[in-house]
Amino acid sequence: MNTVILLHFAVLRRIFSGITMKLMFASDIHGSLTATELVLDIFTRSGAEWLILLGDFLNHGPRNPLPEAYQPADVASRLNAFARQIVAVRGNCDSEVDQMLLDFPITAPWQQVLLPQQRLFLTHGHLYHPQHLQSLQAGDVLVYGHTHLPVAERQWEI
Repeated sequence: MNTVILLHFAVLRRIFSGITMKLMFASDIHGSLTATELVLDIFTRSGAEWLILLGDFLNHGPRNPLPEAYQPADVASRLNAFARQIVAVRGNCDSEVDQMLLDFPITAPWQQVLLPQQRLFLTHGHLYHPQHLQSLQAGDVLVYGHTHLPVAERQWEI
């Protein structure tokens, strides 16, 4: 994988009401078949129930160089095989045309995963980010990509 493509992924395990739910997060694959296959391989091996994709699925955008193994139609096909396990949000490089290739919704700018004691606010990061938050409460988690930098931090009890 070249240095232009930086993947963000993490696996989160939450235990509530005696039930364990395992989520995997990935962002900014930008049409790279190499990155997509890596994400899907890790997801399959992780045992996570849900793959949370935080935008920028098929296109690299006009400011970014072509990613390694840039094959957006093949990326769409690979992701579609996991469509029933994907929760996704739209990134700044995603469009309605991209949605035509994908079998899971990608046009929402944000989603939420509601847990008994907290909320995961999922977004790409170009609209909502630590400097521009929605009405999050103490204990909520903001999950975003966009920056191509992996970060996990606590700010303002969020």
